[in-house]
Amino acid sequence: MCVVVAMCAAGGATLRPEPLAVRTVAAAQADETVTIDGEKYPNPLRMNDGTAVTAAQWGNSRRAELLADFRQNVYGQSLPTPTAQTFEVTPTDFPGVTRKKITITVTGPQGTGGFAVDLFVPKTGGKPRGTFLLIDHRGQVGDDPGQTSGYAPISTITEAGYAFATFDAGQVAPDDSGSYRSGMINLFHPSDRELPDDAGRTISAWAWGASRAMDYLQTDPDIDPTKVAVIGHSRSGKAALWAGAQDTRFAAVITNDSGSTGTKLARRGDGGVGAETVARINDSFPHWFPQTYKAYDDRVDSLPVDQHELLALVAPRRIVVASATDDANADPEGEFLSYLAAAPVYQLYGLGDTGLPSTTWPPATDQGFRGPAMSYHLRSGGHGLTATDWGIYLKGDLFSRDAGAPGAR
Repeated sequence: MCVVVAMCAAGGATLRPEPLAVRTVAAAQADETVTIDGEKYPNPLRMNDGTAVTAAQWGNSRRAELLADFRQNVYGQSLPTPTAQTFEVTPTDFPGVTRKKITITVTGPQGTGGFAVDLFVPKTGGKPRGTFLLIDHRGQVGDDPGQTSGYAPISTITEAGYAFATFDAGQVAPDDSGSYRSGMINLFHPSDRELPDDAGRTISAWAWGASRAMDYLQTDPDIDPTKVAVIGHSRSGKAALWAGAQDTRFAAVITNDSGSTGTKLARRGDGGVGAETVARINDSFPHWFPQTYKAYDDRVDSLPVDQHELLALVAPRRIVVASATDDANADPEGEFLSYLAAAPVYQLYGLGDTGLPSTTWPPATDQGFRGPAMSYHLRSGGHGLTATDWGIYLKGDLFSRDAGAPGAR
């Protein structure tokens, strides 16, 4: 059976009584900067006019300021809401699972195009415990519900009672400097003209694609749309963070080994371990970010924002950061420091407990640490999205505020 749905796209352990003091962040709330590991960084709790930020101001105005700065200087302006959008849904039953193949067709001022989403829903007798939406930049996730790869262990996820959705990011924007516009971007920008300097490129388009997938997930009667986590690894981990920072419909945002322009602090440079820097990432992948970001290649200290503020933009929803011990290119310590530095924003909501027993680097490996709205783990080994990572995510009870989840500290 094939079902077509048309819509107008939407815009968009026991708790400690007090959170841990964060050794890496020291500042009065309204100070212009915070100190992270001895260096000065922008303070997310200070408005651009110098005003100290309250919880109400965070939601009403500070988020908007930060998003505007990230759009102008780092990720670029997002693609707009489609002028029209339809969903074509083809379900197939398998033992224990229903697979739905969804074609999302979008129309912009320059034409119409589409991309596919696969959704696997376990037959649990009720709605799944939650849904993981994977931005798949590798194009390696098949439509077999029995797939057991470490990168996308579909059967493991559904057997744990969760739904799993994924889309091939290359259908939204090919990961190629010569053709990245040929997916969705040229539906909104004339193909015979250069993009504006501040227009989003590949990473921004992938994040936009995740929001279009979320448009569909909000309509599916077999899942709970209030329990959707967007997840990405490496370059798609950057996109997942940007998607979750902008789109508050995502209940949780999981960024796995996302490194530079993901979780890693930009002002750390190579972190003393040869990690990827802003200059290197823009040189290696000129199609990922806008021209305006390239202006900061050799002057990252001039950036008006840094990545701890991107993590903070997920507050008060759940932020999940994963790193790997041997992933020097992503600077796991820089990711850890960024995670800690986002905690003061979460504390505006009484959610500043990071779940970590200590702020000393490194924490214990292969163990999930979980506060009421912040989760972290450091996996042993190198760059990758693995069965170990998924095991921690599936046991982390990411859609609950209860810090006593099985598998958590």
